[in-house]
Amino acid sequence: MLTNGLKGIVAAETAICHVDGKEGRLIYRGYEIRHLTTNYSFEAIAFLIWHGYLPTQEELTNLHQQLVRNRFLTQSLKTIIDALPDEMDMMSVLRTAISAEGTKNYSWKPTISQAIRLTALTPTIIAYRQSRLQKKEFTEPSKRLGHVENYLYMLHGEKPTKTTVNALETYMILTLEHGLNASAFSARVTASSESDMVSAIAAAIGTMKGPLHGGAPSGVIKLLNEIKTEDRARHLLKTKLINGEKLMGFGHRIYKTHDPRAIALKGKLLEMIGENNWLDLAIHVENIAIDLLSELKPGRGLYTNIEFYAAAIMKAIDLDSDLFTPTFTVSRMVGWTAHIIEQSENNTIFRPQSEYIGEVKKATLDLPNK
Repeated sequence: MLTNGLKGIVAAETAICHVDGKEGRLIYRGYEIRHLTTNYSFEAIAFLIWHGYLPTQEELTNLHQQLVRNRFLTQSLKTIIDALPDEMDMMSVLRTAISAEGTKNYSWKPTISQAIRLTALTPTIIAYRQSRLQKKEFTEPSKRLGHVENYLYMLHGEKPTKTTVNALETYMILTLEHGLNASAFSARVTASSESDMVSAIAAAIGTMKGPLHGGAPSGVIKLLNEIKTEDRARHLLKTKLINGEKLMGFGHRIYKTHDPRAIALKGKLLEMIGENNWLDLAIHVENIAIDLLSELKPGRGLYTNIEFYAAAIMKAIDLDSDLFTPTFTVSRMVGWTAHIIEQSENNTIFRPQSEYIGEVKKATLDLPNK
């Protein structure tokens, strides 16, 4: 049976993540996502995704030390990034820099050590490139800070506030894995040929770069910028809905009920009310929008998705719009590498068939007269 885009086709078995769109559940290695975001750090959940169980304190400390050791760029990698043209977008820079990592250290089979190396390196590549574009001195990685806090530290050149770290860390936990999405599938297809982890990650980055997959939540940013203040929200949102306009940040292709990631992220942000104006505005706008959608579009099942709050967080931490998708990639590196390792453990090369729909023509031989 032909299914365009393989929609609904089961292409792999996995123990990493379960996305239940009908019931609105997201499960990492057996744990509901709301439990993980409440109780564990990004590093702890990365460990869970890679190993299949939550770490002891000693294992968590060891992972932190491994991430720290792998944060620093070699001079050769800096030289490669420096040589890239300024107009090259950040995802393409990241893809190129990661490809430059493709040495014999990444030969088949993929390992967790390789996964840790690429996960640690990704935020440093982004921060280094950003500093060069901004003509600023690069802030070298910290040897003490956690993964998310260190990323913000390198980008802004100063230690971030606890509020911004908590907000971004929650977002990154919620986006580090999401089943067999387009980029994870790309990674698994490449790995299934017994290519190296770097090649599989480069394929995933190339897929994430596409606007239909990893596109930045710029539409939500535009909406919040247009509303500006809480008192303008109801009138402006109602006008848009009456005029048939789509409210960006509401509805999801997979989740037919509440996006569990949005619920978990909102729960964390509610703890921060009064600490950031953009986060406060986003929470207010969401409440108004859900009321209006229920009133004006009854039965449509349009709920807030994670991109709505992702946009608010990116705006709140003063992240440039061209860093939205790269930041998504910083977190998703964990999920990609886990899929690559899982693929290698029971590998069969992906080899789907295509259905030919072209013509079958009879060839004629037209020779010149003798």
